[in-house]
Amino acid sequence: MQLRNNSIDALRGFAILTMIISGSIAYSAVMPAWMFHAQVPPPLHQFIPTLPGITWVDLVFPFFLFSMGAAIPLALKKYIDNKSGFKPILKIAIKRFALLIFFALFTNHMKAWVIAENPRLKENALSIFAFALLFFQFYKSDKYKTIFIILKVTAFALAIILLYALPFWKGTGFDFYKSDIIIVVLANMAFFATIIYYFTINKPNVRWGILAFIMAFFLSAKEPLESWTKSIFNFNHIGNFYFDWCYQFYFLKYLFIVIPGTIAGDFILQDFNNKSLEVNANNKLFDNHKKVEMLLALLSVTLVVLNLYGLYTRALLFNFISTTIICIITLMICNKNNANSLLKKLAETGTYLLLLGLCFEAFEGGIKKDVSTYSYYFVCSGLAFFCLILFTVLNNLKYAKAVVKYLSLNGRNPMVAYVAGSLFILPLLSITQLQQYWNSMNQNMFMGTLKGVLFTTVVSFITIFFVRKKWFWKS
Repeated sequence: MQLRNNSIDALRGFAILTMIISGSIAYSAVMPAWMFHAQVPPPLHQFIPTLPGITWVDLVFPFFLFSMGAAIPLALKKYIDNKSGFKPILKIAIKRFALLIFFALFTNHMKAWVIAENPRLKENALSIFAFALLFFQFYKSDKYKTIFIILKVTAFALAIILLYALPFWKGTGFDFYKSDIIIVVLANMAFFATIIYYFTINKPNVRWGILAFIMAFFLSAKEPLESWTKSIFNFNHIGNFYFDWCYQFYFLKYLFIVIPGTIAGDFILQDFNNKSLEVNANNKLFDNHKKVEMLLALLSVTLVVLNLYGLYTRALLFNFISTTIICIITLMICNKNNANSLLKKLAETGTYLLLLGLCFEAFEGGIKKDVSTYSYYFVCSGLAFFCLILFTVLNNLKYAKAVVKYLSLNGRNPMVAYVAGSLFILPLLSITQLQQYWNSMNQNMFMGTLKGVLFTTVVSFITIFFVRKKWFWKS
């Protein structure tokens, strides 16, 4: 059975829920600019690639990537302990890549407003039907194995028929290049990070070193002269077969977030193996230094809020000095009070990445999510380490444990959470004629925010219901 860690699940749950709320709030000028990606501000929401800064929305995807990386050491532990070799690891990586690519294509095509420009009952019903098909495609039952294998094959077959037969995209039909890019990136990260982790087990320095080579390819590809590195960077076809719809070297830039995530996963696994982190059914962390941990959690939250404010308002020197001081205080507290070894490792690595990212801030025109910069990768990775500290501490506090549990429940079934809104809730609102009331909430900031909160809450309840029933969707 795969090891689980509440803190990793909570970070993933936090990422997926904030991703949903950021996409369901009122998309209009009534909302402040910091409620959207920094490069697509209201009122026009036009992409401005030269606009530097980040908002809380820009942390959502990297936090999810980081939690994916952190879960890899735990997910592969049983294979490594059993000395199963590379073959099953490769099989896992290929299978996960293929399923996620299919998920990206199918879910994006089966949205009602993609099936038809003006969706009606038929198109909305097809979206809900697609959600049902996904259940049988990604749910695995050990109790009725044969029956569910038949249902799985049938569900995939029906999905392929729908992708072939439906008009899509104003009558242009199925298109490999019109997929959910977020899931496509996740598919690439799942494949490459799994392979890299297997060959660098117990060699974290080699894993860090791989990032330097990836950086070399990216920097070389920007040079005007032709080179073998640029050829590899631009490799996207064999003969007339193009596969850039599912793989691009460009996607590997997100390994700058996922690989640090695997380092965090190593820390958690090491503490588990060393018995300094005792894991039971609820993943409890036992430590006598409650006040120290609470202070570390407070400092972690402060660092996240501070950097969001400083980088968004461009108070760069103030942000760097303040961040440096808080990081130093955090490390001093860890060393002086003999803090839990896991928290100390997370704080040290988070400090390194966060300060490195701030030093890179001026490079590439300032920190940006799109087109993403090195500052963005390192800053987001550093802040993810501190968020992991926060959830680790909260998981040990009785009055805060419920929050971590709620987030972790959502984090344990992210595929359900990701599509429940677009393939179930929105079509249901349209069918029941509630869509007009839903759209009427775009009138002001309060109602626009409430719209997102209500939508996210319903998605969350659906996800938790699936978790309670143990209906996990797995790639």
